[in-house]
Amino acid sequence: MQCVVGLDIGTTSTIGILIALPNRTLATVSRPVTLHTPHQGWSEEDPHQWWDNVCAIVPQLIAEAGVHPVDVKAVGVTGMLPAVVLLDEAGAVLRPSIQQSDGRCGEEVAEMLAELDEADFIAKAGNGINQQLVTAKLRWIARHEPDVFERIATVFGSYDYVNWRLTGERCVERNWALEAGFTDVAGDRLDDRLIGLSGIPRSAIARRVDPHEVIGAVTGAAAAQTGLVEGTPVVGGAADHIASAYAAGIVAPGDILLKFGGASDVMIATDKAVPDPRIYLDYHLIPGLFMPNGCMASGGSALNWFVREIGADMPAASTDARSPHAYLDRRASETPPGADGVQVIPYFLGEKTPVHDAQARGTITGLSLNHGKGHLWRALLEGFGYAIRHHVRVFNDLGYPTTRFLASDGGAQSELWMQIVADILQEPVQLLTGHPGSSLGAAWMAAIGAGLSDDWYGPKAFVGYGRCIDPDRTNADLYESGYRRFRQTYQALAAMRGRDA
Repeated sequence: MQCVVGLDIGTTSTIGILIALPNRTLATVSRPVTLHTPHQGWSEEDPHQWWDNVCAIVPQLIAEAGVHPVDVKAVGVTGMLPAVVLLDEAGAVLRPSIQQSDGRCGEEVAEMLAELDEADFIAKAGNGINQQLVTAKLRWIARHEPDVFERIATVFGSYDYVNWRLTGERCVERNWALEAGFTDVAGDRLDDRLIGLSGIPRSAIARRVDPHEVIGAVTGAAAAQTGLVEGTPVVGGAADHIASAYAAGIVAPGDILLKFGGASDVMIATDKAVPDPRIYLDYHLIPGLFMPNGCMASGGSALNWFVREIGADMPAASTDARSPHAYLDRRASETPPGADGVQVIPYFLGEKTPVHDAQARGTITGLSLNHGKGHLWRALLEGFGYAIRHHVRVFNDLGYPTTRFLASDGGAQSELWMQIVADILQEPVQLLTGHPGSSLGAAWMAAIGAGLSDDWYGPKAFVGYGRCIDPDRTNADLYESGYRRFRQTYQALAAMRGRDA
C-alpha cells in the first residue's frame, strides 16, 4: 500500500490526514493550538506546540489507519500564511511566532509607505504594503525587541519550521516568500533588495522551494519522535488557503472558491498575475497558474458573536438541527430579501481585502422598531454576500474571468446564506461535500513530489458535489441596489474618519 501524510499547521488546530493512493482517506486526526494575545491586536503562537502536535498526530494516524510506518512514502505540510518564526544560530526559537492576523505593526507600515513608492513596490513584489508583510513585522521587532533582532539567523513560516524539524533542511516555500514581500514576481525569485528592506541579513532567508519539491528526508531524530521511517521524503508544502482551494477543485482559470470559515476567503485560479493593492497574490500549486485571493477578517466569527451577544431566543420546543444558527436562518427566511432596509457592514475586526482598513468597524443601518432578529440576521448574511461581490468586482476589474463558484467550510451548510450569496452574485453556487481541507492539498503535493502520482487533479477523487444553488433572477435589481448602498455606506463612514476609501 502506498500512503502519504498531509499535515496542516492551522491557527486553532493542527490537523493530519493519511491517504492511500489513489483515492482513499484512511484517517484524520486533530489537536488544538493555543492562540496567545498578550496585547491588543497581537496574535502569537508557540512553534514548539506545533511540533508537539505533529509528534502526537502522526503515530495516531498510523495506528488508526492500521498501516505500517514503512507504508508512508512521503509527507507534505501546509500552514497559515505568512506566520513569522525566528531562530538563532543554534536553531533555538527566539520568540513566539507572529501570526498573519497580528496587527501590531501599523507604525512600520506607515513608515514603509512614506519611504517607498507603493506602486513600484507592488509591481515588483506582487502585493501591497500592509500589515501582512513579514518586512513590517521584522521592522517592529528591530524597534521593540532589538536583542531578539540582533540574534536572528533564520526567518521562515509555520510549515517551513515543521519541515525543518522533520528534515533539518532550511528552506522557505514560494508562497511564504511571496506574501512575506521578498519575491520579485516578474523574475520569479527571491530579491536581495526586497529582503534588505527588513534589515535582516540576506543569509537569514533560506533557499526558496516549490510545493511539490522534495526538500529532504525525515531524519533519525524526527523519526524517533514522530514514528515515521527515517529517509521518508518531505516536500516543500503549501500555504493553507491555497492548498484548501486546490483540493476543493479550483484548478482552471475562472474557478472561484468561496470559503466560509471563521474568516471568509475568496480565491480564484488564473493563468496571469496582475499585482494590485486590493488583493493578495499567490502562486497556485499547479505550475503555471496563480491564485489571487481575498481574505475578509471575519465571517463565521461574526455570526458566532451575534449568537453569543445578541442571542437567538429559541423556543424550548425548537427542533432546528444546528441550533441556534439554523433557528436564526429560519427566522431570517421569513423576512424578505433586503431585510426590509436593514443593512450590515460586517467589518467587525477591521477589514483586510479589498479595503485594507484596520480601523473599519461593523455597522448596522436602517433600523426601525418593526425590525427583529430575523431582519438583523438576514442583513448580516447579506453583508458578507456584498463583501464577496466586492471581491468578484475587483477580479473582473483586473481582467480575471469568473466562471464557476464553489463553496466550502462550515458556513456553506447554511442553505439560506448560500442562496443569498447566489442571488447577490447572480451566479450558481456549487456546494462541496467531503472536503477535508488544506491537509489533503499538502498530502497530494507529497504524492506528486515523491513520484507516486503524476495526476495534478487527483484530489477530485476525495471531494464530492452537493446541491447547486441557482440564483433567483427576480432578486437581481434589489441586490444590485443593495450592493451600491453597501459600498456607499462604507465610503461615507471612511470619509468621516478622514480616510480615502
